[in-house]
Amino acid sequence: MLVRLVALLLTALTLAGCAVQRTVDSQVQSWSTLARLPQPPSYRLDLLPSQQQERSFDAIVPMAHTALARAGLQRDDAAPRLIAEIGVRTGVAYADGPWYPLGPWGGWGPWGGRRGLQGGLGWGFGPGVHAGWMLREMPPVLYRNEVSVVLRDAATQKTVYETSASNEDVWTDAPRIFGVLLDAALAGFPTPPVGPRQIRLPLLPDGAASR
Repeated sequence: MLVRLVALLLTALTLAGCAVQRTVDSQVQSWSTLARLPQPPSYRLDLLPSQQQERSFDAIVPMAHTALARAGLQRDDAAPRLIAEIGVRTGVAYADGPWYPLGPWGGWGPWGGRRGLQGGLGWGFGPGVHAGWMLREMPPVLYRNEVSVVLRDAATQKTVYETSASNEDVWTDAPRIFGVLLDAALAGFPTPPVGPRQIRLPLLPDGAASR
């Protein structure tokens, strides 16, 4: 009886843990010259040469098409009204200093490494003099993820929309998190609020639609 009760409790805790849904808090800022959705609302996604050659960027392209479709745009590679360009970047951020990009997602290089353990030589005096290696306390590590979207008029090549979204968290979740950030970056299209804003969206399992 006791074994069955423990098993039931463990199952309930597991299900409760699965029910908790993580969210992504994004810092978003957008600029637009559009007064309404272009007609026809068609676009073509143009990739940079570095993005075309980077195989890991292949995972980002479907997310970009999905986010653009959710914003009300329709893919038309033959006769687009808008040309879309995207960029993604991920890195390690420290509370006491700059952040260090990690690759290889392409779009906003160059990529660097990440800082390792910091150390110092410590001296002590007791019955005898001794020295030892003492690791200093590390600052908290955050993973920073960023996306950008630029839309240009296909006829004039003039930029009509520019937006970006960033997030810092203890979790990496790349490349899955880029889909959420792209949704956040395009929130309010084509007439977004003026100035920086925060947008919170759920982070769902791979293959699930976020909204």
